Amino acid sequence: MLTLERFEEASEIVKQATQETKLVYSKYFSEQTENKVYLKPENMQTTGAYKVRGAYYKISTLSQEERERGLITASAGNHAQGVAYAAKAFGVKAVIVMPTTTPLIKVNRTKGYGAEVVLYGDVYDEACAYALELAEKEGYTFIHPFDDLAVATGQGTIAMEIVKELPLVDYILVPVGGGGLATGVSTLAKMLNPNIRVIGVEPAGAACMKASLEAGEVVTLPNVNTIADGTAVKTPGKNIFPYLQKNLDDIITIEDDELIVAFLDMVENHKMIVENSGLLTVAALKHMDVKNKKIVSILSGGNMDVITMSSVVQLGLIQRDRIFTVSVLLPDKAGELVRVATVIANEQGNVIKLDHNQFVSTNRNAAVELKITLEAFGTEHKARIVGALKQHGYNPKVIRPNL
Repeated sequence: MLTLERFEEASEIVKQATQETKLVYSKYFSEQTENKVYLKPENMQTTGAYKVRGAYYKISTLSQEERERGLITASAGNHAQGVAYAAKAFGVKAVIVMPTTTPLIKVNRTKGYGAEVVLYGDVYDEACAYALELAEKEGYTFIHPFDDLAVATGQGTIAMEIVKELPLVDYILVPVGGGGLATGVSTLAKMLNPNIRVIGVEPAGAACMKASLEAGEVVTLPNVNTIADGTAVKTPGKNIFPYLQKNLDDIITIEDDELIVAFLDMVENHKMIVENSGLLTVAALKHMDVKNKKIVSILSGGNMDVITMSSVVQLGLIQRDRIFTVSVLLPDKAGELVRVATVIANEQGNVIKLDHNQFVSTNRNAAVELKITLEAFGTEHKARIVGALKQHGYNPKVIRPNL
């Protein structure tokens, strides 16, 4: 059972493995939404994510014999690091099965805590099935990443901290993968104040909880497809599902494109790196049809590899029209390139890439293609540059940048 007594116990125990993640008031998101928005920065946690809470508390409840058999779990990365960190703290062996698609930073950090890492399957569910096989074969103690009441209790300590710091909180937005975090946070929040509304936020490409709540029972998605790898789960937890049915007030689903914009918002306005799953609650702020409410967005983690980060930044700049490409046709004669460059320069456009193709037509005097990739200040500035090219006799076509 999830009880207030257990949550209070867990809140004290997890302090041995966590650091304070005090709420951060967001002036930017508050102004954008006309609410008072606070961020719970679990991306700044000891292992870069909230998962260390549930892992540490769960392992603290095991008998010495259960620990000494060795621990095993399956995880897309953050629970892996939590178990590895806790296992090292308790001085026991940990084996972690991770999907082959797990970002390298999460794999390396898990190994860095002394765990043995096994890469298996394309998604969490496949890795979990293999971890259970190994647990039965080798006698390891399995630590489920979300479908475990002790793990959920540890995750729920976040709600205890939120309510202590912001007693009059109206809404708590919580990322949802398998449902462990949402279970702990929503259950404890309702115990502390039944008026608090807890909203789960899922990626649209892996909305297993929304489907399950609508069906009234746990269902398995045929596949998942999302850049939010930490919440790419096909089947939510069966043991925790009744608590979610009772305590979760609603579910919001987020498209991947929204996460890309949210990443730029966090970097530019809060100077924080938050992984895609942790950005779900930030993206969800725009979907909240409320005003003048105190809202807490839980940033569940910040373990993002540099390659993914680079890709997200580029896509975000393209989405916001701060990088774009135009294609123009011009005669192949001296001075034409200078004329185009002058038009762009006069509008304060910054050229970052040119592709001059003389072979787009057999008649080079009639048409040479010039693709120009530019930096702009945003949509209005982009429109001004394109308009200026039109005014000077070119027929610019905006095409997708190829960076």
